[in-house]
Amino acid sequence: MAAWSCLVTGAGGFLGQKIISFLMEEKELQEIRAMDKNITPDIREEFSKLQTKAKMTVLEGDILDAQCLRRACQGVSIVIHTAALIDVTGVNLRETIMDINFKGTQLLLEACVQASVPIFIHTSSVEVAGPNSYKEIIQNGQEEEPLECRWTEPYPYSKKLAEKAVLAANGCTLKDGGTLHTCALRPMYIYGEGSKLISPIVKRALTTNGVLEKTGPFSLVNPVYVGNVAWAHILACRGLRDPKKAPSIQGQFYYISDDTPPQSYDDLNDTLCKEWGLRRDSRPSPPLFLMYWLAFLLEAVSFLLSPIYTYRPPFTRHLLVLSNSAYTYSYKKAQRHLGYEPRFSWEEAKQKTTEWVGSLVKQHKGTLKSKAQ
Repeated sequence: MAAWSCLVTGAGGFLGQKIISFLMEEKELQEIRAMDKNITPDIREEFSKLQTKAKMTVLEGDILDAQCLRRACQGVSIVIHTAALIDVTGVNLRETIMDINFKGTQLLLEACVQASVPIFIHTSSVEVAGPNSYKEIIQNGQEEEPLECRWTEPYPYSKKLAEKAVLAANGCTLKDGGTLHTCALRPMYIYGEGSKLISPIVKRALTTNGVLEKTGPFSLVNPVYVGNVAWAHILACRGLRDPKKAPSIQGQFYYISDDTPPQSYDDLNDTLCKEWGLRRDSRPSPPLFLMYWLAFLLEAVSFLLSPIYTYRPPFTRHLLVLSNSAYTYSYKKAQRHLGYEPRFSWEEAKQKTTEWVGSLVKQHKGTLKSKAQ
């Protein structure tokens, strides 16, 4: 295959950094453009340490800046779009989440058309498929099943619209007369070193005598290691560049999981943290149906107060369902079309993440000691 270049949006993020590190290993890759809104000095230093023959270009830019996107896409062969605002708790305004996740994707697709970028790989989310109710059970879900999120909360809704836009753009005519080919990857809940979700749980536990907060005691999910999600993106790059494989991948979406055993979110946190003296909360959990109706009442209060006061409920029905449902998905389609096999076993992923948690514990304990002195 011919020489190529790749733009990664959200390159400074949890997943983006891992994708960049794997791209470094790819043959015939001439240039990697790593784009993010804020690239810290630490991330720049990490990128500079990576060994590669490809040119490494670090770009700071906003996903909502159309001119910036066009410049970033100029002369690029592939765009991997990981940039997103992940917010399931309502910290950010609805408009902000919709703009970044949906409008930003639309602007990037348009930039690809104008710059004649032939391949677009989109990082979607398992949330575009649900769950819609804690009573609904999805076991080894397949792409052929008509599963679709019905929530109107901004994060799942924006990701659903973004994925639809990406897949609908497959086959679009580019400015130079070529054709745009797209696909979307739907990873499960992603864990691993650098997780922005696990890190605060660990830090809060260290301030509560080592007790881990409950995040999903009633859930049954199949989390996926960040290295395996990044690896799936690399395989999607290879597949869409391969004339023999590409036709079966174009316009398709894929669930990305691995061999991490199905478990609850609380089980996962306990497994990754117990070596460092952190333990799960042993107190009994309130019945889920009572919590659901309490969430409904809190949302009603928030709505009634909205004309005069902004009240953000501590939890919502959507968050309860997302955190406490049974939903697992199969990666068999990715295996067939992309040749995907997890690059890291459960044991390897667990060891790497546990070691990282240990470094967090040591770092944060040192911070607490210095504050106490």
